[in-house]
Amino acid sequence: MPYAVNTMPRPRSLTPDQLAAAALAVIDREGLPGLSMRAVAVELGISTMALYRYVQDRGELEALVVELVLGAVDSTPPPLTAGPWRARVTLLVDRMRDTVGAHPAVLPLTMSHRHRSLGVMRWGETVLGVLREAGLGPEEQIIALRALLAYAIGAVQQEHLGALSGAGTAAIAELPAQEFPYLTEAALGARHLTPDREFHGGLALLLDGMGR
Repeated sequence: MPYAVNTMPRPRSLTPDQLAAAALAVIDREGLPGLSMRAVAVELGISTMALYRYVQDRGELEALVVELVLGAVDSTPPPLTAGPWRARVTLLVDRMRDTVGAHPAVLPLTMSHRHRSLGVMRWGETVLGVLREAGLGPEEQIIALRALLAYAIGAVQQEHLGALSGAGTAAIAELPAQEFPYLTEAALGARHLTPDREFHGGLALLLDGMGR
């Protein structure tokens, strides 16, 4: 009796980048709460059980997404022709803003998973090199790097999730002026600030504190 021919398709072999891209697509479309093993499996066209062949849980998916996003940040050292150290640091922070800002729903994950990302490590290495050239000591470099990273992530989060043009600013502007004179004045003025002006204004203040 002849053996039956197995016509079932072989399971696909998925790469970490493919898994990360599918998870990122889910997050971009449904937000971070929509990320689940089942949702990513559907995105990939496989069963949830098949997905467990590649990752143990949602936490591993999160780490893959963070590496995919942060790994896209350009960490190439800016040439000296780009300007003095402040201009080069600004360029590096702008790269972080542009790349991470393209996927704002991923922002909360960056703080908890950034230490596992080679992309952000390469970016940090480049920033430290520029800060060293600027004359900052070892301790100052670490503090400055963490401050720059915290500012970039926090500012992008505010820009996309709590923009000055949003309802929050309007609500503050309507507070009783006699009780909150400074907040209401600031809220009225904030309406004229563009996201670029707000971001680079805050970054300039931060860099002023590192000045040499």
